Amino acid sequence: MIVGLPKEIKNNESRVALTPAGVMELIRNNHMVYVQKNAGSHSGYDDEEYLNVGAVILPDIYEVYEKSDMIVKVKEPIELEYDLIKEGQIVFTYFHFASSEKLTRAMINNKSICIAYETVEDINGNLPLLTPMSEVAGRMAVQQGAKYLEKPAKGKGVLLGGVPGVPPGRVLVLGGGVVGIQAAKMAAGLGAIVTILDVNMDRLRHINDVMPHHVITEFSNEYNIRKHIKTHDLIIGGVLIKGAKAPKLITRDMLKDMHPGTVIVDVAVDQGGCVETTRPTTHEEPVYIIDDIVHYCVANMPGAVPYTSTKALTNVTLPFVIEIANKGWERACEENNSLSKGLNIVKGKVVYDEIIETFDLVSS
Repeated sequence: MIVGLPKEIKNNESRVALTPAGVMELIRNNHMVYVQKNAGSHSGYDDEEYLNVGAVILPDIYEVYEKSDMIVKVKEPIELEYDLIKEGQIVFTYFHFASSEKLTRAMINNKSICIAYETVEDINGNLPLLTPMSEVAGRMAVQQGAKYLEKPAKGKGVLLGGVPGVPPGRVLVLGGGVVGIQAAKMAAGLGAIVTILDVNMDRLRHINDVMPHHVITEFSNEYNIRKHIKTHDLIIGGVLIKGAKAPKLITRDMLKDMHPGTVIVDVAVDQGGCVETTRPTTHEEPVYIIDDIVHYCVANMPGAVPYTSTKALTNVTLPFVIEIANKGWERACEENNSLSKGLNIVKGKVVYDEIIETFDLVSS
């Protein structure tokens, strides 16, 4: 199979979908890999490293798409790429279709094979290709939230860890999944008081067992959310419903109950966000303010730390890339149930129920 590795062109997206080590494994399995010039430069991999393991460097994104049977990416295609994708071409990447009807319609129209990292699911219901980036984003959420709580950034001017004689800041985490646990770890490590809300009691019990005493668990409902937003300095949205839009747990009217300068970091932005006032931002312009509340809603947070993120992502995606290349997408998905759950759109037909329901695409 011919595998194409384009350079990511989403705003400030610096990750790359295959490291030179990954390319070497594909070539050892008798596949050809076309790499766009400078595709890995921001992640610390220059073209020479790809050449040394047998890749072919192509000068632009157009040739990569034109010559490849399978495109391996990090982020969803943007508009420039829609018409580059060919009928029957495999695209393996994060899609997050539920957050964009335009992207969904475009992939239906080009009749490609869309396999989404974020819906590949193991036997235990975990999302192995989403987990490492959720880990990165959860940790970054506290890092960024702490920065935007500073007064020059229009935040409350709160130091999360506090100092002797001054109480620490308070962090509210919505969702006790991978993002929530990693955010809580980071916030607790800084010395903040952390409250995690979730609807899964088994998860709350686990968090209660493994976290330090200043991480408090509570059942998630509207009453508790409205209560806690009044007293917490940083709110982190880490809610995930597999393949579907995130529920709006914080509505516009709730902002008035928050203290001016409160910071919201909505990690769920990729799936539409769990805050009604969320809209995607970029690393170039990461924040905006509504009703004196600072919103940080960058849709590709791990792209800011590409050296770490690329390695973490490719550790888990490469075995699936090799399996698809070795067997073809149909046989690979037939033999690997986890991978089959990654199929979202196949030759113009949406095959993932949550996307069908989100955009009322039953007829497709």
